[in-house]
Amino acid sequence: MKRIVIDARTLRTSTGRYVERLLHYLQQIDREHEYIVLLKPEDIAGWNPVRANFSKHICPHKEFGFSEQIGFKKQLDGLRADLVHFAMIQQPIWYHGRVVTTMHDLTTMRFNNPAKNSAVFSFKQQVYKYVVWRVAHKSQALITPSDFVADDVVRFTGVQAKKITVTHEAADPITARTKPLPQLVGKRFLMYVGRPTPHKNLERLIEAFSLLRARHPQLILVLAGRKDANYERIEDEAYVNGVKNLLFTGFVTEGQLRWLYERCEAYVFPSLSEGFGLPGLEAMQHGAPVIASRATSLPEVYGDAAHYFDPYNTQSMADAIQEVMTDKKLRASLIKKGHEQTGKYSWQETAEQTVGVYRHVLGE
Repeated sequence: MKRIVIDARTLRTSTGRYVERLLHYLQQIDREHEYIVLLKPEDIAGWNPVRANFSKHICPHKEFGFSEQIGFKKQLDGLRADLVHFAMIQQPIWYHGRVVTTMHDLTTMRFNNPAKNSAVFSFKQQVYKYVVWRVAHKSQALITPSDFVADDVVRFTGVQAKKITVTHEAADPITARTKPLPQLVGKRFLMYVGRPTPHKNLERLIEAFSLLRARHPQLILVLAGRKDANYERIEDEAYVNGVKNLLFTGFVTEGQLRWLYERCEAYVFPSLSEGFGLPGLEAMQHGAPVIASRATSLPEVYGDAAHYFDPYNTQSMADAIQEVMTDKKLRASLIKKGHEQTGKYSWQETAEQTVGVYRHVLGE
């Protein structure tokens, strides 16, 4: 039985849904390999294997540091894996065993983060670019969540396209009982959920919302997601600019998120760069019409199930939202097509494709 190590240090991060769902379905479909799952110390108690061929180990080495390059490499050498699957780009770049790497996107290379020290962040960006290039060339196989990212990786790194397998992500319905947000009961609102980093384009979304309020003075824009320095900066700017009817919820539970999806006027996704765009599919799963940026992977993933706008043009964004709010036929069509679109994606299929990549690399 060959040994596969999965780096699951991202389990509780913004990209953690990918590795969590992958592990869930791998345990259902693969009894032929031994799996060792590496988790951060704070995550070790929260994830437990359900199959005898899966086990978990603590990995105390954080991303982007000397410990990752030295200590993590030593840990991997000691595990004597036949294959290591890194669920993100960050990894020991001088590890020489068989490697499969999932590259979710190359967004970090292209956008700054105003919450970070600019000089330090710029230096880290240059290091990141080298890591991307190095990892792309040293991995035996690469996995991306969309054709857009696959093409982006080929353009930036020069690796051959045949080295890359596209495994789409999927949206599972939220099963938690809905939990209302009291301040929104009986109100009309738009929503966004996710991080507030610059490529998410929330400042332009707020500008577009300000244009809409001339026609819909009672409308509320809900921005859901754990508050950090970027959310605080955006909230402060909105206050200075006198923008009303914004609700920054902070972290929301699964039940609250389901309630938001099911009762919003629309889910608006203004992002400038996405590797897949999972929140939009989740919104479709729960009956929300989706209004999305016509950028990067989003048209590929959403097809004709979303109503698109130019993410750099706030009037285009406002017009698209206005159309969905006022055109009942368009709204109904988006909801129907959204349910159909989510049915095209399956985490089990993702896991099956991934096992296929493993077998190819292992020569099975």
